[in-house]
Amino acid sequence: MESRWRKAKMSLGLNLCVYVPRTLDDDGGPPSTGSSTAALVSPAASSSCTSAATSANTTPTADQGSGSARGPGALMPTTPTPTSAGLRLSKSGSKSFKKTCAICLTIMKPGQGHALFTAECSHTFHFHCIAANVKHGSNNCPVCRTEWKELPFRGPMVAEIHQGSARINPVNGNQNGGHMTLLRPLPRARSSGRLHHVTCLLPDTDRSVFNDDEPLDLCEAAEDHRQGCSRTVEIETYPEFTEIPESTLERNFTVLIHLKAPLAQNLLKPGNLGGDNCPNTGRAPVDLITVLDVSGSMAGTKLALLKRAMGFVIQNLGSSDRLSVIAFSSSARRLFPLRRMTESGRQKSLQAVNSLTSNGGTNIAEGLRKGSKVIEERQAKNPVCSIILLSDGQDTYTVSPTTGAHKVFAGSPTAGSQKASPTASSQKAAAEYCALLPSTNGSQQVPVHVFGFGADHDAASLHSISQTSGGTFSFIETEATIQDAFAQCIGGLLSVVAQDLRVKVESLHPDVHFGSIRSGSYSSRIADDRRNGSIDVGDLYAEEERDFLMSVNVPQGCGDETTLLKVGCVYKDPLMKETINMAEVQVKISRPAFVSVQTVSIQVDRQKNRLHAAEVMAAARFSAERGDLTHAVSLLEDCRRMIMSSASGESGDRLCQSLDAELKEMQERMANRQRYEASGRAYVLSGLSSHSWQRATARGDSTDSESLIQAYQTTSMVDMVLRSQTLTRSSTPRQTPQMRHAKSFPACPQPR
Repeated sequence: MESRWRKAKMSLGLNLCVYVPRTLDDDGGPPSTGSSTAALVSPAASSSCTSAATSANTTPTADQGSGSARGPGALMPTTPTPTSAGLRLSKSGSKSFKKTCAICLTIMKPGQGHALFTAECSHTFHFHCIAANVKHGSNNCPVCRTEWKELPFRGPMVAEIHQGSARINPVNGNQNGGHMTLLRPLPRARSSGRLHHVTCLLPDTDRSVFNDDEPLDLCEAAEDHRQGCSRTVEIETYPEFTEIPESTLERNFTVLIHLKAPLAQNLLKPGNLGGDNCPNTGRAPVDLITVLDVSGSMAGTKLALLKRAMGFVIQNLGSSDRLSVIAFSSSARRLFPLRRMTESGRQKSLQAVNSLTSNGGTNIAEGLRKGSKVIEERQAKNPVCSIILLSDGQDTYTVSPTTGAHKVFAGSPTAGSQKASPTASSQKAAAEYCALLPSTNGSQQVPVHVFGFGADHDAASLHSISQTSGGTFSFIETEATIQDAFAQCIGGLLSVVAQDLRVKVESLHPDVHFGSIRSGSYSSRIADDRRNGSIDVGDLYAEEERDFLMSVNVPQGCGDETTLLKVGCVYKDPLMKETINMAEVQVKISRPAFVSVQTVSIQVDRQKNRLHAAEVMAAARFSAERGDLTHAVSLLEDCRRMIMSSASGESGDRLCQSLDAELKEMQERMANRQRYEASGRAYVLSGLSSHSWQRATARGDSTDSESLIQAYQTTSMVDMVLRSQTLTRSSTPRQTPQMRHAKSFPACPQPR
């Protein structure tokens, strides 16, 4: 009998108190001397546990006290206690439930009205928390990452369960609020080919039509409509030269058109961008859809930092803003519909984001398709709408408007062609992804702001998505900067003051005709008579600036001055929902008989340098993709010399210094093929995106307050980035500060 109970002890592991029964067969055995059968399980019982067990379960007799053989009246079970010979119970065993749930971070205590679930790995959670976690596709323990074989589910009401409809067995038959605790075994993941996919445990719960977005708050919308923006867009013009001799004919004269958006009403009060459940006073509310990569390569620190960054976004959206999250790996899934970021909306959104786990491949196309579907099928619309897309890997699927998405396997013709010609591949990807972008239906374009994460993402394809949609491409090189990059982006989205802005240009002299409009990525057109032109600018963030260069011919003068053209603009106020026509500004130049010295406009010269730098970046990238890194570096070096020797460069212009520092950084990232593939391509594409749209993007340390490369940042962006950095510093352990050398940037670079 002793050997049988020893085996029982080993199998049970002594995690629970064991009652040792006595049978009639035991009486026939040799008498026990000072040791009962229970003592074989736990030979040295503690006094406290023994006394408790004796009072509760045994009746002491004289035979027990002397250690002699027990009679029939003493056949009561005893409770053993653990010792060093076996597995010890935790000294804080009575307080085992007085700990926090790893999901909602609140104290778990029995008897507080919440069911608790203990997994096979021994970690305990609130049942409603872990059930929601599993519902969103998590198959692992949030604490130790153990893959569970049995998962908790929240079943239907008892009255709704039909006999024989499901083979899911309730655990203990307990019900909580009309729901039963259910367990379902986890199927084994199967692998095929080189890509490993985890079969979705839950069926796709997405609706066929995404028309379940939360209604807007009409009261707050009416209040915002009454406030509007108290200022308008400013228009300024700068001719290349203010004076041209009367007898001179200029065929390529440059005129700069400068726009500056007003300061948003909400920015007049510090710290009022959003968050803290405050209404969006003085700014346009946003519909934001985040499309997040949760493939296997995002496991570990990447996913943790992504969750933290999304938490920052959620906390800084206002109660009128709405958010929807799409998670994609081998397939895509909508975590929740467009939801207002009220207090309850934030809590539910944080819980859904915290339940994300990483597995599978990278199907960017499917994630983008579902994000577009949310926008196209929403019932209500906030004035501002945008998509944020983040991915850290190569798209393992290709997409076609006719055939849909399918896998790309190593050795396939498609994969081979992509490796052979990156430029052709990016052009093809641009056309394919274009079909997946939200349909505008004649209204404003929905920009997709794309973030390439790490060294392995497909920078060319991601850049093509942003360019086609009118969004920006940011390169997140280090994991720690992802929150700052998101902060800079939403800092702009939460400060839109003008929409559908269009610049109109008209010649005022019969002999003045337009040659070209250099507008970067913005669409521009010149009429057939070459006397009228326009530029489609779209949305402007608060305090954003836009600069466009027009080339015109200047005829010979016949007076003291020549009026060349007039510039005006029309846009929509997103709060007042009114169309605003700005007063037109005329461009005039003096026509003296003789000009001793012509001084070029610094404003015009610096914008020429910016556009030239962008053209050289594109040319250098083209050479690098062809494998000629030496030529690419040489192009960048020549551009640096030209910029710093120009009139604006010699005057110590801040933009010229920034361009020089950026071009130098690109040279270093093109030092060899390995570095260019790891970070050079993404860095160049992010710079091209920034300069072509004249909007801030994240690349390298561009969000660092000490960085020289901070072009196009607005006050709202800077405030949001500082808020992110302050929050990050307060949440990290305090370390001994290290001494850092102060940075200084002279007006002119040192001789090379």
